[in-house]
Amino acid sequence: MNFEVSELTQQVAQTAKDFALQHIRPFVMKWDELQEFPLDVFKKLGELGLMGVLVPEEYGGAGLSYFEYNAAIQEISKVCGSIGLSVAAHNSLCTGHILLFASEEQKRKYLPKLAVADFLGAWGLTEPNTGSDAANMKTTAVRDGDEWILNGTKSWITHGISGDIAVVIARTGEPRASGNSTAFIVERGTPGFSGGKKENKLGMRASETAEMIFDNCRISDWQRIGEVGDGFRQALKVLDGGRISIAALSLGIARGAFGAALQYSKERHQFDKPISSFQGISFKLADMATEIEAAELLTQQACDLKVRGEKVTREAAMAKYYASEVAVKVSTEAVQIFGGYGYTKDFPVEKFYRDSKLCTIGEGTSEIQKIVIAREVLH
Repeated sequence: MNFEVSELTQQVAQTAKDFALQHIRPFVMKWDELQEFPLDVFKKLGELGLMGVLVPEEYGGAGLSYFEYNAAIQEISKVCGSIGLSVAAHNSLCTGHILLFASEEQKRKYLPKLAVADFLGAWGLTEPNTGSDAANMKTTAVRDGDEWILNGTKSWITHGISGDIAVVIARTGEPRASGNSTAFIVERGTPGFSGGKKENKLGMRASETAEMIFDNCRISDWQRIGEVGDGFRQALKVLDGGRISIAALSLGIARGAFGAALQYSKERHQFDKPISSFQGISFKLADMATEIEAAELLTQQACDLKVRGEKVTREAAMAKYYASEVAVKVSTEAVQIFGGYGYTKDFPVEKFYRDSKLCTIGEGTSEIQKIVIAREVLH
């Protein structure tokens, strides 16, 4: 593994940083307070190639690697975790699923629009009563000749209302049976497909999280991705890549919180000295910096394996698990360093604190990551 950051990765990181400072930072708290989903921002990110980072150029994407993808998400998330989350979900889940498993015809139809954010993507696996227990999902797809009829509700879906297309995993077999689900592409506007309740969240409030409802939604067999019964296997591979992006999201939040705390500790004086000169604060900063670097190395390792086309299940789970827990710890300590000011919305760390917790829940909880890691270690 080469520890030197390539010139291309640095350029992409700088582009994402400049964009975040100009187009995101001035509006962060407004969007958060109003739970406003700034769709125009994603259109602009699409123009820069950051909504199709991993999509090959032949399909209209940027054709970049996971190293550039990781760098872009980190820079955006240093400023706003909500925007970082939506960029990650669009790239890794919906677009990633089509890129990995769709037919050539499906790729040519959908990827060019997803890559420039003409289409915003959603991905539907989770349900109200089946999170980690996906094999027992209630959303069904029943074949009717050359068509499928979808019924059920997906929950906690990023872009569940605003997404133009969704990759949906529905049960096509018996509950908990092996190979009992299949993936489909469903376009917004299809009769029987609608957005449902929008969640009122603790953090990540500018990233839309909502239900997707299917009520006798009829789609053609052409919209099926891969073989019947292959949906959950596909989803697991998609989540391997998605977990790298959540690790990057976590790192961005952690770095944002750390940077704010570090600066404040140098500016805030008590007893005629900056509080950074006190061991109680400096040791906090030392722990924060060390754990961020460790999380970065785990994430880079996962990126390296992904780029080389090797199995990444264990390393992606490790990176996601550790980086997300570090994000929570670092943002918590950042609030502590700010003291009473850290508990107000006048300073940025309270938002990092609220946003960070989602990273330990979405795309597999920390407990699920431990199960994945343990299985890989014990295999």
